[in-house]
Amino acid sequence: MRYLIALFSFMAFSINAQELDSTKVKDLKADIKLYKTFNSEKDTIYIDTSLTIKDEYKYNYLKKDNFGLFTFSNEGYLFNQLDFSRKKTYNLPQFGFNAKHATYLNNSDIYYYSVPTPLTDLYFKTVMRQGQSLDALLSVNTKPNLNFTVAYKSIRSIGDYFNNLTSSGHFRFISNYNSINNKYFLKVNFVGQDIYNQENGGVVDPTQLDGSNPSFSQRERVDVYFNDASSKLKGNRYFLDHSYQFSTGNSLVLKHQTYYENKFYEYFQPTKSSRLGNSINSSINNKTRFDVFYNKLGVSFKTNKLGEINFFIDNYSYNQSYKIPAGKVYDINVKYNLHNRINTIGGQYEFYQNKWNFNILLQNAISNQPSSNYEVFAKYKFSQENYIKISAQQTSKMPDNVFVFNQSDYDNYNWNSPFKNEKSSILVVETKNKWFEASVQFTNLNDHLYFFNTEERIDSLVVKPFQYNKSIQYLSAEIAKEIKYKNWALDNRIKMQEVQQGAKILNLPYLVLRHTLYYTKPVFKKAMLLQTGITVNYFSNYYADDYVAVLGEFFVQDQQKVGGFPVLDFFVNARVQQCRIYLKAEHVNALFTNKVDYYNTPNSPFRDFHVRFGLEWNFFK
Repeated sequence: MRYLIALFSFMAFSINAQELDSTKVKDLKADIKLYKTFNSEKDTIYIDTSLTIKDEYKYNYLKKDNFGLFTFSNEGYLFNQLDFSRKKTYNLPQFGFNAKHATYLNNSDIYYYSVPTPLTDLYFKTVMRQGQSLDALLSVNTKPNLNFTVAYKSIRSIGDYFNNLTSSGHFRFISNYNSINNKYFLKVNFVGQDIYNQENGGVVDPTQLDGSNPSFSQRERVDVYFNDASSKLKGNRYFLDHSYQFSTGNSLVLKHQTYYENKFYEYFQPTKSSRLGNSINSSINNKTRFDVFYNKLGVSFKTNKLGEINFFIDNYSYNQSYKIPAGKVYDINVKYNLHNRINTIGGQYEFYQNKWNFNILLQNAISNQPSSNYEVFAKYKFSQENYIKISAQQTSKMPDNVFVFNQSDYDNYNWNSPFKNEKSSILVVETKNKWFEASVQFTNLNDHLYFFNTEERIDSLVVKPFQYNKSIQYLSAEIAKEIKYKNWALDNRIKMQEVQQGAKILNLPYLVLRHTLYYTKPVFKKAMLLQTGITVNYFSNYYADDYVAVLGEFFVQDQQKVGGFPVLDFFVNARVQQCRIYLKAEHVNALFTNKVDYYNTPNSPFRDFHVRFGLEWNFFK
């Protein structure tokens, strides 16, 4: 109720204090097109202060549509990957601890700005119990061709269950510049991140959630496996990308991209747990460091009619080191770090002409470590919003470091295991038109790497890396369609997935869907745009991957299925000028159904009913 009072008080104040006459509104709409942002792939987005159903989907800590992701009980903690086609993939070996990277900002997540006047973007949302989620950004062009942007994103949420705190911070400094003659272009950024989580290991006794004992309605009383375990992922990245074009027409272009990144992952558990096996120490403190330095040099010839052809060579050098487990004597026969250098050479052809967009990328390693990446896509635009695109990719990638090598205070979590490269072949066909939006994907995986609990019990975790020596075929089809009638609309998105494999390695729900019925109407003499509706999310039951915090990874399990239940959300959103206000009742059906059925993993319950409030506000000076 306090959220409703605050909401309507704020609305009343905004309507009285911020009314614009029609002339000012027209001027604002004209000016808004000059505020734009783009990423390292040159995808341009115009700053949009409108209120659509897409804004409702993106109003979360990731600030993107999370269809195909199933969030854990606490905001900003973990996400189960329901949609395999949206899984992040990298062509070079990574640090590992991949489950903890769900909220980690990569290069592709950093956007550069161009604004005619200073822009402030504010995001706020309440969380589970104590805390809040915030993202604040300030962007200014000191000159038309020079922009500086500073942003900070953070969350602190205690969560409903004991030892389940989430506390993260993401600082970004971003700048881009182009010379007045449009020959030199520069993009730089620094990102510092700190992701901290308490790790309770899940619920010990699921029957405590069946509602038979009222004392467990206070979720912090529910018994969990770990009372004092925690994890921390930290990272700093320095990025530079610049190019020089000798003339504005047909011209030679010199390109250089580089970044340095250091990461740190720590699993800390003052009281060791028999669930994770033996340790010579009573306290667990695993520390892993990762440093990577990347350089890419290229030269291209750019033409006005035939596109651009580019040749490049790059160097990817990394070192991953582990703290010698406490109580163990240094052994010259034991590795405590993993160092590698990968050099690749490649060529790329890009063609943009009228309605056609065509791209070919060929990249192959020239160092001792074999890897390759071949990509091609063709896109035809019927209009700015309607297109058809066909893309294909074939990769051979070295394993992520955590599969190959790991050191831990827990005896079961030490290994030095050489694995073959993972190979994948992907074919995607997608289209967007005035009738619907659809895509079909076929993926073939060979030598797929995964983690598996050799004990095959929830109360005992001996999770080890394995490689599946047979092929896995993945097929998916997705369709989206919005049906509108006057002020009403029904937005639909359906995903179907099929996996062919000889063992239960890649486990996914066959069906993932989202339906939203909503009503939109201007109110208060069109001073406010009101949007209210109901969203239903659903995925069919399947053997969801479980999670082990000591590795920061999900692992395959085939003992218990989760899913097969709807999640019903009710929302009321509003827009007053550049301010968007959100009020949502999440998982409403948890109020009148059996809570024991709602799980992310076999022993990690999904969130209960919550009412959450927040806003997004853009200021243009």
